[in-house]
Amino acid sequence: MAEYVPNLANQRVAVLANHTAMVGDTHLVDTLVAQGVNVVGIFAPEHGFRGGADAGEHVANSTDEKTGIPIWSLYDGRTQRPADKVMQAFDLLVVDMQDVGLRFYTYYITMLRMIDACADFGRRVIVLDRPNPIRGDIIEGGCAEPFSYCLLAGFDSPVRHGMTVGELALMYNEEKKIGAQLTVIPFTGWDRSMFYEQTGLVWMPPSPNIPTVDSALY
Repeated sequence: MAEYVPNLANQRVAVLANHTAMVGDTHLVDTLVAQGVNVVGIFAPEHGFRGGADAGEHVANSTDEKTGIPIWSLYDGRTQRPADKVMQAFDLLVVDMQDVGLRFYTYYITMLRMIDACADFGRRVIVLDRPNPIRGDIIEGGCAEPFSYCLLAGFDSPVRHGMTVGELALMYNEEKKIGAQLTVIPFTGWDRSMFYEQTGLVWMPPSPNIPTVDSALY
């Protein structure tokens, strides 16, 4: 955290995260608040900020009971990107979500849409990277056609793309010439040939249908 927390000083910080954004035994948002960071809002992806919604279930705007911070849903069935007034409410976005390494998983696509919005509004983005749980040295499957881009196909990557969330963000920003002020904080100790069990991290199911790393592999 020493790499990026100093950059959050005197900033209105929004967080795009869910229940997998853990720092040890404490959630990222709780950790930032405890360190005096001015967290003004939380963006919730599919399954919600605390991860309790089923697949495809719409997530409503709400307030985090623990911190009192407003939660802005990015998965309510209507929101492609936040309203202008929401984008104007923060200066910097911190992203932290465990992905599963597959093209049709919605978390990274939600992140890419937020990178687009942040570029348009001149908001900085910091992505806290996490390992690709099904290895980064194996690429498999066909690529999506441009006409099929949607919340289940962010851009023309293979089904098993081999990249981390941070790498996807950097590639998207560069190849699509988005122009976002993007910083990726890498996960140290990860090698591309590793499965998740080899990272030393404890698996936290990113969604109800992915209870184990094997679920993602299958």
